[in-house]
Amino acid sequence: MQSSLFAHNDSQTQERWSLQNKQMLRVTLEGHDDILARKGTMVAYQGLMEFDAEYQNNQQGRARAHTGEGLDLMRCHGQGTVYLANLAQHVHVMEVEQDGLTVDSSYVLAMDSSLHHEVIAVDSLYGISGSGKYQLNITGRGKVALMTSGAPLMMQVTPDKYVNCDADAIVAWSTGLRVQMQAQTHSSGVWRRRGNTGEGWELSFMGSGYALVQPSELLPPQNAQIGSGLAAQYGMGQQGVRGQNQGNVWS
Repeated sequence: MQSSLFAHNDSQTQERWSLQNKQMLRVTLEGHDDILARKGTMVAYQGLMEFDAEYQNNQQGRARAHTGEGLDLMRCHGQGTVYLANLAQHVHVMEVEQDGLTVDSSYVLAMDSSLHHEVIAVDSLYGISGSGKYQLNITGRGKVALMTSGAPLMMQVTPDKYVNCDADAIVAWSTGLRVQMQAQTHSSGVWRRRGNTGEGWELSFMGSGYALVQPSELLPPQNAQIGSGLAAQYGMGQQGVRGQNQGNVWS
């Protein structure tokens, strides 16, 4: 049998975490180094592997119910190679160091089981449509695989060069950064997008670190109608953008 498909065979590498391709993660396990992966993202494996639902303690459960942020994880353990992917999103492996990483839980594909994660609040006077004012803080030392819709932009933040990002496009940032969330309009129109520009909310990052932005936004095009009611028009509530887009490539 001959086909161009055979050019996409299993990649050979000594790295524990690697990319099979831009949309697929490859992790090698040796029986003592479990990983946590988003439920349902295993697409293939070789060897003796087991997948178990990861237990959520009471604090994690309460935080998930209150904020909407959190992770539905499965524990992958055994000896072999596991391949993970989600809706053909681009996958990126990052090293989490002592400073930590803050990320929207929607973009986490997998992480080392040694890493700790908890829900934190982003200070603001207002709620924020799309990404929400709660994020996931990942600390410890290990690797985490993030997903983006398309090839992202990594922006460096320095004390003399702060960075502003659209709140619906930001994926993750260094936990040590100071973050301010604000509307891109005057107070009387805080729940409206800015005129006909399609811009609404932004996060300002100050300090030393990095901010990762993807080339897409969670919200639909300007003037699009989703669900019903006033809240839905602004991306909020059960009929809003987040409620409608759970689990798809944009959320």
